[in-house]
Amino acid sequence: MTSTTAVSEIGDQREFDVGCTIEVEHTFESLHAHVELDGGIAMQPGDTIKVHGDPIIVPYGEKQVLRRTATVKRANPLERVWTKATGDLEFMELLEFSFSSGSEL
Repeated sequence: MTSTTAVSEIGDQREFDVGCTIEVEHTFESLHAHVELDGGIAMQPGDTIKVHGDPIIVPYGEKQVLRRTATVKRANPLERVWTKATGDLEFMELLEFSFSSGSEL
């Protein structure tokens, strides 16, 4: 597979388009969506991806693999540091801790 990458400088950030493969599964075993960028482009903290095209609707019991174009926007150094510093705090909001033994009082 070949892909075309357009790169432009926008202030302190780099923004470019790249081809991608999207896998969406909506089954009893799994409900997920994964995006794989062409060329093995690595994402860094604070970077964003916008996948272009119509909304993807996968009926229950099916899995679809699609090709689309995505715009990758690289974070500037300040955004990268901020994301690293606050990311762990935001992750902790997802956790639920319980110190009870589970027995009724």
